[in-house]
Amino acid sequence: MSFANLKKQSKLGSLTEKLVKEVEKMSTGSNGVDERFWKPEMDKTGVGSAVIRFLPAPDGEDLPWVKMYSHAFQGTGGWYIENSLTTIGGKDPLGEYNRELWNTGTEANKETVRKQKRKLSYYSNIYVVKDPTNPQNEGKVFLFKFGKKIFDKILNAMQPEFEDEEPINPFDFWGGANFKLKIVKKDGYWNYDKSEFDRLAPLLDDDDAMEAIWKKEYSLAAVVAPDQFKSYEDLEKRLKSVLGQKNAARAVAEQEDEYESYAQTPSKEDKIMEELEVSYQKSKSVPSLPSPQVTVDEDEDDAMKYFQKLVDE
Repeated sequence: MSFANLKKQSKLGSLTEKLVKEVEKMSTGSNGVDERFWKPEMDKTGVGSAVIRFLPAPDGEDLPWVKMYSHAFQGTGGWYIENSLTTIGGKDPLGEYNRELWNTGTEANKETVRKQKRKLSYYSNIYVVKDPTNPQNEGKVFLFKFGKKIFDKILNAMQPEFEDEEPINPFDFWGGANFKLKIVKKDGYWNYDKSEFDRLAPLLDDDDAMEAIWKKEYSLAAVVAPDQFKSYEDLEKRLKSVLGQKNAARAVAEQEDEYESYAQTPSKEDKIMEELEVSYQKSKSVPSLPSPQVTVDEDEDDAMKYFQKLVDE
């Protein structure tokens, strides 16, 4: 899809309209650091703030976000922090191990499963408008990983709760809005409840400058490409080490049981994501538009805590 078509699509409001309609149908680097990613930070007073802009899908890709399932828990043999093969439709050894534990029916094992279950994160390209803690990041494009709390903010922007609020597509250069990220510590966790979208406005007044930003976006498909996942065998080996076992139990047969209902029934957020993805796909075939070639269970706070512990070790 050309940048001109991206702008025309924005003026027509097709993607925003599609997103809102689909949601309405649901009445209910260096030093080990990946330089592509931006992370908010807190200042000395214990609060954090920044202004970012969610960007459209990279050229040649379908969506402005991807989702990743992962596991993060501590066992007797250390931390298990790995991407789940279920993200790409594969079988995952921890998922199978959890299934067997759940099927024992004991509450202790079920509680273990709850602590080990997969977590959902989202990834998008962002433009950093303001970063008080690290001003050198301002005016640059990064990848941003976020969880349920921020995803809910995006969803609410597309489907406002009140009639006097205008729906927006947060990923739009012209019809979107900056996101004011505000972080405080609450019960020992990072809390994003005060974060909000600013008024609707173009990111910049210069289309050429915005096109340059668009061309700097990182591939989202690469974030969830097969090479970002360890093999089943390697994950199983790591799981055994973390559990302190020579042989981690594995399910020996596929069966429809209580755990399948617990683990695989899509959550409300999963259903919404599926509907939004369908919406973006269908928007390519809207007759009035040129044909664009658009070629967690736990919230984010828990995931951040797990990964921070890994960094600290």
